[in-house]
Amino acid sequence: MRLVTWNVNSIRTRVDRVLAFLDRSQADVLAIQETKCRDDQFPTAAFEAAGYEVAHFGLSQWNGVAIVSRVGLTDVATQFPEQPGFAKAIIEDGPDPLLDVVPPLEARAIGATCGGVRVWSLYVPHGRALGDPHYTYKLAWLEALRTSAQTWADAGDAVALMGDWNVIPLDTDVYNAADFAGKTHVSPPERAAFEAFGKAGYTELTRQFIPEEHAYTYWDYQQLAFPRNKGLRIDFCWASPALAGRASGAVIDRDERKGKGASDHVPVIVDLAD
Repeated sequence: MRLVTWNVNSIRTRVDRVLAFLDRSQADVLAIQETKCRDDQFPTAAFEAAGYEVAHFGLSQWNGVAIVSRVGLTDVATQFPEQPGFAKAIIEDGPDPLLDVVPPLEARAIGATCGGVRVWSLYVPHGRALGDPHYTYKLAWLEALRTSAQTWADAGDAVALMGDWNVIPLDTDVYNAADFAGKTHVSPPERAAFEAFGKAGYTELTRQFIPEEHAYTYWDYQQLAFPRNKGLRIDFCWASPALAGRASGAVIDRDERKGKGASDHVPVIVDLAD
């Protein structure tokens, strides 16, 4: 079975490109991030015509996650247990005990069972800046996910946590680590939150099969970042113990960053043995 994760940076803008990739790659399951649309705006019919079932969770022109599968798609969940929400005013000021206000949930996680594998498409919060409320939210979000992931691993579930993690785990995962000094993505708490999934028993499959330094999955649109290879490695797949042993390979499809209308991320492909 072939699993893929891809931050498409607007599915309506790139639907033709995504469908062409599915046809060319013969992906069985695609975890999509940053769809940037509501559920009623997602091009479901186009994917169904190509033979894929669709699950999407989107609330506005921001965020949005989806899973499309041609090997079954059941038990859809649009959040994981204890997933925190975010609203800047509430985070900064604290919930009003009289109103019992809690931050609203963002469209950043969707899970479904596809071909016997529990696939999660995840769009981890950016963090914005160290000390920003969004940074605190990011760490809380990752910790809640890790707690759930530990429970799933302990239960023996075959789980793939796929997506845009917005964390640069190693200095060699960025074109110039010095440019990120004092910024998000490389801070010790973020890196520790990312590596905590390994301590929970998960294996990051792309690192296992693509250990090369400076193997990037994202290039900004500005300052000729792609031609100059000024990239980041921030798209990953953590596999539970019950799934990791089935992994047979992984590929970063760098060519998808080329040409007109490309996303700033590229697909990351993971192959599983039957």
